[in-house]
Amino acid sequence: MLGEQPDIEVVGEAADGAEALAVVGRTRPDVVLSDLRMPGMDGLALIERLAETAPRARVLVLTTYDGAADVVPAINAGAVGYLLKDSPREELFRGLRAAAHGRSVLAPTAAARLIARVRAPARPPAGTLSEREIEVLTLVAGGASNREVAAALFLSEATVKTHLVRIFAKLGVSDRTSAVVVAGERGLLPGRDRP
Repeated sequence: MLGEQPDIEVVGEAADGAEALAVVGRTRPDVVLSDLRMPGMDGLALIERLAETAPRARVLVLTTYDGAADVVPAINAGAVGYLLKDSPREELFRGLRAAAHGRSVLAPTAAARLIARVRAPARPPAGTLSEREIEVLTLVAGGASNREVAAALFLSEATVKTHLVRIFAKLGVSDRTSAVVVAGERGLLPGRDRP
């Protein structure tokens, strides 16, 4: 589809982030079109690595995830744009051309999430996470597995999982990484100031 456009040349393809990093190193593209969720090195790690190793390559995210917990980290890592896989073809073409010229591109839902995040209160209401939930999430942020959290807090693994489910619901996220990111942005984790 992209190769059929007269002004777009596809210089490489990759199945995951690590392979993409190698392909970018060989081909030096103007724009990298990347998903966020990939095996091995994910899209966020790829964006961060490309910012170091290929700063001239502009990254345009193309994904199915439009939550603020996905959009904000990708933009902060250096992506110039964020489009959804259900975007019309012409929107994708326009996005690639804009990214090639260094202009930002955002899917309408991603833009709405960013605006909502900017307008959100600096601090969540008191009691958003319980003391125990903050303890659990702090250990998770430090890289602890459910088993390690359970051992450190003298809980069962099932209780840790229950705490995580409640944390995800309260923060409006669906995974551990997003929970840590959102809690950090809200200043809920000790020693992690808001950006």
